[in-house]
Amino acid sequence: MAGFSDYLENKLLAHAFSNTAYTSPSTVYLGLFTSAPTDAGGGTELSGSAYARQSAAFTTTGAASTNSSAVDFPTATGNWGTIVAVGVFDQNSSGNLLGWSNLTSSRTIETGDVFRFPAGDVDITLD
Repeated sequence: MAGFSDYLENKLLAHAFSNTAYTSPSTVYLGLFTSAPTDAGGGTELSGSAYARQSAAFTTTGAASTNSSAVDFPTATGNWGTIVAVGVFDQNSSGNLLGWSNLTSSRTIETGDVFRFPAGDVDITLD
């Protein structure tokens, strides 16, 4: 993943070094962007035409977390445009961006298409 958001970096640093409680979300959600966010947030997340963030389960081994099952988005009921990035959020709408990444290759989603991340395709790593 390209980066943790500033929000998550601040929460983790305060938790680890200032004894400030941070409770991780029980469920995280993947969101799709037509304009990539930055660590500070922003970007253009999809909306409309049956788009909705989708919950994702991750398995963590060492310094890497990977989606443990496929994540399927709803069938587009209109053109979604060209998807260029994915974000991980702590809520299914609104909420906080936790991390994000540009896609290896962008993909245009038109009416009737389904966007899918197969199991093992979303990797979040620390180095």
